[in-house]
Amino acid sequence: MQLLFRALTGVLAAGVLAGASTPGVEAADAGPPGRSPTAQDAIDWNPCPQDATAECGTLRLPVDWARPSGERFDLAVARRKATDPDHRIGVLLVNPGGPGASGVDFAVKNATSHFSADIQEKFDIIGFDPRGVGRSQPVKCSEKLLDQRPSSYPRDQAEFDQLALFNRTLREDCRRHSGPVFDHADTLSVVRDMDAIRRALGEKKINYFGHSYGTLIGEQYTEQYGDQIRAMALTANIDHSLGAREFLVSSAATAEDSFHQFVKWCESTSSCALHGRDVTAVWDDLLARADRGEIHDPKSPDQVLTANAITIAAFKEFYGPDWDELATYVAELDAQEPKERRQAQQPQPGTSQGAEQQTTAEPFHAVFCQDWRFRPKNYREFAGLTKAELRAAPHMRGTPRIHAAVAGCVGWPDEVNNPQHRLRVTEAPIILMLHSLHDPANNYAWATNVHGQTRRTTVLLPYEGAGHSVYGRSDCTRDAVDDYLTELKLPSAANRCPAAAKN
Repeated sequence: MQLLFRALTGVLAAGVLAGASTPGVEAADAGPPGRSPTAQDAIDWNPCPQDATAECGTLRLPVDWARPSGERFDLAVARRKATDPDHRIGVLLVNPGGPGASGVDFAVKNATSHFSADIQEKFDIIGFDPRGVGRSQPVKCSEKLLDQRPSSYPRDQAEFDQLALFNRTLREDCRRHSGPVFDHADTLSVVRDMDAIRRALGEKKINYFGHSYGTLIGEQYTEQYGDQIRAMALTANIDHSLGAREFLVSSAATAEDSFHQFVKWCESTSSCALHGRDVTAVWDDLLARADRGEIHDPKSPDQVLTANAITIAAFKEFYGPDWDELATYVAELDAQEPKERRQAQQPQPGTSQGAEQQTTAEPFHAVFCQDWRFRPKNYREFAGLTKAELRAAPHMRGTPRIHAAVAGCVGWPDEVNNPQHRLRVTEAPIILMLHSLHDPANNYAWATNVHGQTRRTTVLLPYEGAGHSVYGRSDCTRDAVDDYLTELKLPSAANRCPAAAKN
């Protein structure tokens, strides 16, 4: 299941920037939220190793903001300067989501194709790797242990206990390989880091663009440092007030909705590989065949595909959405001739070289389990959540991404650094929110909930189509963000962006 998180946390940011990080300077200790230090050094910028048109640096920050004089780590930062300095407005900090996506990679490799020329002309685009991610003292875990991850769907109390034991063992393994930053990878700590970046840049106010999990960073920055914001645009919003049942059920419901959007598209589109067939029946039969061990990976014929693996593949295609590709994939699997039943291959343990264990970056649960108090105590409780999730998404069989996320917190300590709560914003400018009505991952109701909690300080612009990303979806969505960030011009509360002709 770890492969799912690696695949999904890099939706907007691709790859890993090669080369060592550039030495930076140590940031002044931060006082209480909203209070700046009397003096602040600047980041020592140098050309980025992979693209010299961007600049990279590091900022040395406290691991634990409650102990600012304690142990420190290097936060990786990247910058693309405004291409029209005479009309520069300020800095635009960005986070592409995850948790686990690299803001440095986004700034260096994706910002020029993602943002319009107008945004690039008027803002220094600043990306950073949140603590525990990318080049910012990344959370690492043993590959051998990760390959032994048990099923996220325990069938009884004994298997639930095995899952809890594994999660505790993995947590200690990751802490050992990652150092103290593991215990402080929560979003509230990232928010303190982000304000340290503002001070290091010498800016009185920042602009911010956050996508998906990056919206949680923006929301909580608004709570803590609202008076330091000039403008903030958030797309595919996170509602941090939800309990475990609401979170799982609403996630399942939006995944199921995306499935039905795919079916409708296929029924009305002659180029769909399943056009003219009962797509829902084909899909349900395919998953039933996968349950019987009859479906094999076309790229690895000896490997049996589970129903869970197929739903994960579909879920990833919903992000685009890439419906053509999904239809072709389902048709190819459905056309397979029946074969003798085989057991799905179990992951093989990784190997160690010498005495040193091989590790891999695995920040997802270090962040997620410290941001959400999701701790099912026993099999009965967890099974009840799973049944509610399956009722909300019978064809998608729940929500594979969020189910695995919650399952990964089973057995963790009850204490949470950044427990969920309703937003409490006391001082901030009007913030622009955008959200797809048919987002496969973040339910549109999450955006309406956040808007309801912050009605005096937010404007919500719905996009009436499908897919997870929103900004570049159409001229309507792009212009709304650009006009707001550059001119502080907000759409009216009644505005909506229609679905693009091509989803």
